[in-house]
Amino acid sequence: MVRDVVRALRLPFLSASILPFIFGSLIKRGNFNFLGFFLGLIAAGAAHLSANLINDYADSKSGADWQDKNFYKFFGGSKLIQEKIFSEKFYLGLAIIFALLAGLSVILLSLALKSPFVIFVYLAIIFLSWSYSREPLQFSYHRLGEVFIFLLFGPALVMGGYFIQTRIFPDPMSFLLSLPFGFLTTAILFANEVPDFNDDKGASKFTWVSILGPKQAFLFYYLLMFSAFSSVLLNVILGYLKPWALFVFIFILPAIKAGIILKNHSGDKMRLVDSSRLTIAIQTFVGLVLIAAVLL
Repeated sequence: MVRDVVRALRLPFLSASILPFIFGSLIKRGNFNFLGFFLGLIAAGAAHLSANLINDYADSKSGADWQDKNFYKFFGGSKLIQEKIFSEKFYLGLAIIFALLAGLSVILLSLALKSPFVIFVYLAIIFLSWSYSREPLQFSYHRLGEVFIFLLFGPALVMGGYFIQTRIFPDPMSFLLSLPFGFLTTAILFANEVPDFNDDKGASKFTWVSILGPKQAFLFYYLLMFSAFSSVLLNVILGYLKPWALFVFIFILPAIKAGIILKNHSGDKMRLVDSSRLTIAIQTFVGLVLIAAVLL
């Protein structure tokens, strides 16, 4: 039961929200607001888990996750609905619980900061994250999912963590510092969309992969990776990051390898598990290096 719940939550993807929030919170450290950080971290993680759950619920409703009932860990959903372990109602209920948990944390954060601003931001974030796959907007079905993933897992989290500590928003520096996280998390999504292409097409779900087709999708992947690493270099040049951050460039090699897998095995789901795994690892380790760079 516990293992199934962990699988339903898709916990390995939690680094995509936790790391950028931690990074944003550490950009400027004066009198560090530990309470604000703790409440913001809970809100970020709970909102992310709520989005994961509602995504499985919506993709089951649309039929996208029923095209292939096999479980691949990184893409295609958790498949627990298809395996009849949990119902769609279970996913919807649990998604609401995590959304409420995030909302409670945000209310407490608003009281701690004496600012209602964070409540309005939370409402916007939960609306956009649920609209990623749920009707009527279904961003991910109309080639807009990638855009909102970039915004939600890059600028929203980094600038959110930065705001809690500094009360400054908007801020050009924190926006530029958020770019590597936005591009890398979008790359995770994109790598997962390639093996799902035919299944998504069968459910009238059109992602960026449908623009060039799965065989040429690696070009988009390389563009996202180039943008991520270039934005790190830009921040170092501008003095927003210490030169330590350039250590992230050692992860260009696994990024190249993941792109080669996408190019040569665009129709082989089992091989594409490796490209997804590599991309998640790249995002995680780059995030850790950047956090270390701001700490140093």
